Amino acid sequence: MDLTPYLLDFKPGWDRHFKEFDKSVQEMILKKLEHMKQPLQARCLHGSRYHVEEVGGYRIAFIQDDLNRVKRIHFVGNHPQYERWYSGKE
Repeated sequence: MDLTPYLLDFKPGWDRHFKEFDKSVQEMILKKLEHMKQPLQARCLHGSRYHVEEVGGYRIAFIQDDLNRVKRIHFVGNHPQYERWYSGKE
């Protein structure tokens, strides 16, 4: 098992909802993002290339590139925002 940390690559618009959250929520999410650099398994969305991490009532959606050790962050938001994003209504 390769223990090399992943790099995080933030895609344009990832913070659309994040920047609206209060500081305590942002800090909780930032702590999780830092933790995501570790080579740990994440839940894969059925029939999708996206993975998702949960942080309380919030979701982080990303694509994991194991070959290049990069996690590309596409979305951060609460559960209703995540449902709209995932269904393509956002």
